[in-house]
Amino acid sequence: MKRTVISICLILVGMISSCWISMSLSNQQPDPLPASEPVLAPEPEVEIIETITLAAAGDCLMHNTQIWSGQQPDGSYNFDAFFREVQPIVAAADYSSTNFEAPIAGAASGYTGYPLFNSPDEIAAAFKSAGFDLVVTANNHILDRGYQGALRTLEILHQNGLDTVGVYPDPLASQQFLIKNIKGIRVGYLGYTYSTNGIPVPNDMPYLVNYLERDKIMDDIGRLRPQVDVLVLVLHWGVEYSPQPTQEQKALAREFCEAGADIILGSHPHVIQTMEIIPEGDRNCFVIYSMGNFISDQRGLERNSGIILQIEFSKNLTTGQTLLKKIDYIPTYSHSYYDGGRQQFRVVPVEQTIEKIQQGQEPYLNKDHIPTLQGVLNDTRSRLGEGYFAD
Repeated sequence: MKRTVISICLILVGMISSCWISMSLSNQQPDPLPASEPVLAPEPEVEIIETITLAAAGDCLMHNTQIWSGQQPDGSYNFDAFFREVQPIVAAADYSSTNFEAPIAGAASGYTGYPLFNSPDEIAAAFKSAGFDLVVTANNHILDRGYQGALRTLEILHQNGLDTVGVYPDPLASQQFLIKNIKGIRVGYLGYTYSTNGIPVPNDMPYLVNYLERDKIMDDIGRLRPQVDVLVLVLHWGVEYSPQPTQEQKALAREFCEAGADIILGSHPHVIQTMEIIPEGDRNCFVIYSMGNFISDQRGLERNSGIILQIEFSKNLTTGQTLLKKIDYIPTYSHSYYDGGRQQFRVVPVEQTIEKIQQGQEPYLNKDHIPTLQGVLNDTRSRLGEGYFAD
């Protein structure tokens, strides 16, 4: 009996302990779950837009009178006055080009103007001082002093820190495209001429001059296009002194734009010709058939009228898309004047010069010359119309 009572007591003690443990456990609060981090929406990618301006001017000629104007008492030459008035405009662009229609073949063969040009070396320094970066050498006068004159022209221009396009010293150079990386925007230039005035390149130097051959240009565009954001085609072509391009030029321009050109800069006619925008899918191709003369001693207002073209591109460095944003131009006038009894030459921006005359700040032109300048301005505007400004 005693043993039975003890067993019952032990059982009761065990049950009471179990209940107390269960109650204790049921009264405990569960540990809270760790707090989760707030889910943040991804920040939108910041788009980086870069913008560049390319400048371009037309033909630079060097007649005898222009050469003489630069001669110094010690026998050297200085042509810095040619571009002093437009230097701030040219230099303000990120990259500037012009066409020099003469070789720099050296003094040994004599300095001459038309019809077989040869200019003093100092003209290269004048281009550089003016703010030009590229001198196009593919034109019909580059072989006026033979292939050696053409090669020396390249040497002198390069020594002065200037790029060239369209004429090459060797086969390797002829296969290397001129590509400039400007603020992250890759700009490529190609240059071609319709002729070298019947002067042939040597048989063993077929690479020397880029001739305006459709199939070659199409092939070059196809090879250069994947390497650049902007492709500039400089063509020495057209009919001299004609105010309009030919139908053949218009057809070629459309083919070249479709193939991948973004800009076509025309030279050779020595007068300003029309410009246009050719839509190509999601981009616009700009063509100016002739930029006129930048500096010369040709006769007539039309032959002394030119422009400084200003072309603006923007690139979205995030997406890689490059767009033509703006085309504008500054009308210029090649002005021949006398200073100290000597004939001199300079390029002046037309509108700015009219203002300087009106303010009494122009040393060589007065109010009697305003009708001439106004005529240049009106004619240039009538040929080119308004610029292009993207929405």
